Amino acid sequence: MIDIWQEIYSTIKRNKLRTFLTGFAVAWGIFMLIVLLGEGNGLIHAFEQSASERAMNSIKIFPGWTSKSYDGLKEGRRVQLDNKDMDATSHYFPNHVIKAGATVWQGGVNLSFGQEYVSLNLSGVYPNHTEVEVVKLFEGRFINEIDIKERRKVIVLHKKTAEILFNKTHTEPIGQFVNAGNVVYQVVGLYNDKGDSGDSDAYIPFTTLQTIYNKGDKLNNLVMTTKNLETVEANEAFEAHYRKVLGANHRFDPTDHSAIWIWNRFTNYLQQQKGSGMLRIAIWVIGIFTLLSGIVGVSNIMLITVKERTREFGIRKALGAKPLSILWLIIVESVTITTIFGYIGMVAGIGVTEWMNSAFGNQTMDTGMWTETVFLNPTVDIRIAIQATLTLIIAGTLAGLFPARKAVSIRPIENTKQDSYEIKLTSKTDLALKITSKSGTVYVDNAALKYDYNAENGNFTSSYEGTAIKGQITKTDMTFSLEGEKITLKKK
Repeated sequence: MIDIWQEIYSTIKRNKLRTFLTGFAVAWGIFMLIVLLGEGNGLIHAFEQSASERAMNSIKIFPGWTSKSYDGLKEGRRVQLDNKDMDATSHYFPNHVIKAGATVWQGGVNLSFGQEYVSLNLSGVYPNHTEVEVVKLFEGRFINEIDIKERRKVIVLHKKTAEILFNKTHTEPIGQFVNAGNVVYQVVGLYNDKGDSGDSDAYIPFTTLQTIYNKGDKLNNLVMTTKNLETVEANEAFEAHYRKVLGANHRFDPTDHSAIWIWNRFTNYLQQQKGSGMLRIAIWVIGIFTLLSGIVGVSNIMLITVKERTREFGIRKALGAKPLSILWLIIVESVTITTIFGYIGMVAGIGVTEWMNSAFGNQTMDTGMWTETVFLNPTVDIRIAIQATLTLIIAGTLAGLFPARKAVSIRPIENTKQDSYEIKLTSKTDLALKITSKSGTVYVDNAALKYDYNAENGNFTSSYEGTAIKGQITKTDMTFSLEGEKITLKKK
């Protein structure tokens, strides 16, 4: 095995520039594959985290504008959701709706404590709000059913808001009272969202906000958690039925999808999963084709190597070398070049993904209604490294397979597998060399091998088809090197 590695090293050393350029193509291919996989993982990880932080069996309903005339009414009407829609949600869909809720907003509210104040939005919500949105309770409690029923003046603040209002006075926020205009709210809880940056909405009971800020029975959106909707078809049937119910309340065409917007997290999750799968496939296809350019280069260099060493392989066969050994030599050399440069590209690619993770590893986007993580942890795991390793080995094998098969199937005139060497030493110490096949065909005779013989030390110089030969000669054998291969010919 050591001899094989020595030969591979010798071959690479003789063709440094050619090997480097070919190896660079392989390194670039695997580098781009790792970087693309890292970027794809950043998008997929963001989606998976977003999905894990919210109830997948939740649906949000937003009002819209009619795009069709219906029941004597023209298109372009604004649909305004109200409490009747929430009641209808619970009444008409008991088999599918676990809990219905709603949200109503009041913007531009100045909230103060002592000399400190912040400007923020108030969100009137139901207790199930934490199930459908990323609201992580930090301290205290959230809005409960008693708060809704009794229209209590309680408030849940973002922890950053609490820091602004209470840190200077070193006051514990829970239990304190804050002012919002002419209304005083008691702080019952603190929360932090996944972004944990800047001020965010403060939450009060839904009924409290409707009453204090004269919202009547109007609301901004509906929320619900569902059950017994485990397929895309079942969810689509539910949505169609739901549009009919709200269409009857607001007199719009049930087929008018612009009238209300239904955001079904379950169907959205399935669509995103399908998209993630397609993204993974696309990344691997692009990466493999990029890597393929390097593999073609490796295959070309191995073909050139085989052509240059045709004579050497012929002599090997004449001396008893099996085709499998030559096949193995070429494939090992191909795999070696591919793997060495491939791992250089892999390490560089992993380095870039780690840099992306440190620089852009947690990117969020404010949609106006919620904050969404769009890029998270763009790194590759050990599974990807194993897959890339297997890809390198397979690619290197394929790159060397065709040249190796060519090496073991050289034309007969170049193939000395069935040839024998005949040496005749005369009394004048002249050497007659014949290479003949078993059929008796002479390929090389004494005229093709000319040498100068030094009788004093047994050294000789010669040439064979333009290749210089130096070696030693005795009365029984002849030893020389041809293209890095040591050959000994015995007298017959």
